Amino acid sequence: MGRQGIRDRVAIMGVGYLKFGESWEKNAEDLLMEAVYNAYDDAGIKDPQAEIDAGWVGIQYYFTGLSGSALADYIKLYGKPMTRVENFCASGMDAFRNAANSVAAGTADIALATGVEKLMDEGGSGLPGFREFGHPVLPLPSAPAMFSMAATRSFHKWGWTKEDIARVAVKNHANGVHHPMAHFRKAVDLDTVMKAPMISDPLGRFDCCAMSDGAAALIITTPEIAESYAHSNDYVVVKANALAVETMTPWYKPSYTFTEFTSTVKAAEMAYKEAGITNPKKEISFAEVHDCFTITELIDCQDLGFSDPGKAAEDLKNGRFNADGEQPVNISGGLKCFGHPIGATGCRMLVELTKQLQGRADGLQVKDPELGLAHNLGGAFTAAAVTILGKKE
Repeated sequence: MGRQGIRDRVAIMGVGYLKFGESWEKNAEDLLMEAVYNAYDDAGIKDPQAEIDAGWVGIQYYFTGLSGSALADYIKLYGKPMTRVENFCASGMDAFRNAANSVAAGTADIALATGVEKLMDEGGSGLPGFREFGHPVLPLPSAPAMFSMAATRSFHKWGWTKEDIARVAVKNHANGVHHPMAHFRKAVDLDTVMKAPMISDPLGRFDCCAMSDGAAALIITTPEIAESYAHSNDYVVVKANALAVETMTPWYKPSYTFTEFTSTVKAAEMAYKEAGITNPKKEISFAEVHDCFTITELIDCQDLGFSDPGKAAEDLKNGRFNADGEQPVNISGGLKCFGHPIGATGCRMLVELTKQLQGRADGLQVKDPELGLAHNLGGAFTAAAVTILGKKE
């Protein structure tokens, strides 16, 4: 029995976010409200209680055990379905997936998808720890340790070097300089990246994204209803949305290589099939991919089909993924410049795609984009989400 999917049945009618960074004077609820009300204003929502039918919030660490009451209380949406979504770094995009599916299924005419995280108050050592599982003795390694293994194996298999991954940081920081909502707006050169203090060999300080505070929100509806709101002439259409989850402990598999992220490959396959894409190198105009570490972006570009196996570093060096290249990747500056407030990141990427496709990007603007792709990767290469958006036809 074939699946109907959501292609061209869901539209983004409004988006909102705020500057990512150190928000000492605000709590997570403040960030959430600001992003949501910015989205309301952008969409032309006048009476949220009457117009919004359901909401989902993606968040990794906060509101635990409160489910959707954070939305009901702080956004004042009472007596409606409100749900908290947690799926590692894919939490925000999974919240969007749920909202989009609800609209496509006809259970909501207008839905809210939002993501938020407030990390700066805690510091790295203060974040809640993961419950140990999957092995009775061996612990779960840290994120830098996991991705450093991906780097060393990729260096061995593909012949990549420290300089190859450093170019990711140089490119993304060059893009982020132009984005007023980014946390870090400072260009770095190759020498600076190469000489930075080591975090987990071969990943140095500039190979790692930072923590941040942030929130982003999207108002989702059908194309027919979007015709009656503020962006009737340029609403954005969902072409595909896919989520794939793999094991949390892939390194116990003898066959695991660390040189591809299986969850990304599978999510991309599902998304491309739904969107009718057969050549992502040519058909995807630009992408926001999960660059939690510089090595991650290179592997992402191969897993998503933007580069042939082993060729991502060469494509990057040749300028293919630059802002003015054939297929810009992380033109916003990516996680390297925005930081990574976990629940907010996926929604922030979708805000970026939407505004790029509408020709109103806050930072650098992609020239004449037709299709944009957003990608999240969370856990131990565990949960991957891929969303493809297109212009109103």
